[in-house]
Amino acid sequence: MKVIVGSKNEVKVSAVREILADYPEVFPELEVAGTEAASSVPKQPKTIDEIVTGAKNRAKNAFQNCDYSIGIEGGFFESPHAKTGYFELQACAIYDGKNYHLGLSSAFECPPAVMKMILEDDLDLNQAMHRTGMTKNPKIGSAEGAIGILTRGRLNRKELSKEAIRMALIHLENPDLYRV
Repeated sequence: MKVIVGSKNEVKVSAVREILADYPEVFPELEVAGTEAASSVPKQPKTIDEIVTGAKNRAKNAFQNCDYSIGIEGGFFESPHAKTGYFELQACAIYDGKNYHLGLSSAFECPPAVMKMILEDDLDLNQAMHRTGMTKNPKIGSAEGAIGILTRGRLNRKELSKEAIRMALIHLENPDLYRV
């Protein structure tokens, strides 16, 4: 079974490969590859709609000569309960050529200095984490991610992405429960 990930970011591709390997009954003889696929949302999504739409667009734009395609998009959503007013999470969209199967990761809050740069200076999370001096890596999203720094390595971006993928797989593992 061939699965295309709508990104060449190895964190996302390896997260998909590792999780799908745990589902041999759904994904027999698994082959996973990554390709660049447009999200068609802002570089730094700031609403839940932009995050989920970005994941769906990446999945749909990657769907070519495969059984399934997967889009993963990270971003922020507003919450009056967050100290900064925003939480960050990952969304996963699994696309079969007709239907989307969606899942979200757990959410976390970035430090106020990071959020200020994202909201006021229009930086993305990579840029803001780098500019605040929290990392020397300007491409933190292709490594441990902001979550890796903030949890001091207890949770990294790959694991956060895996959460979203697992949640989207609920639909495929229990198809009778999700027929509409």
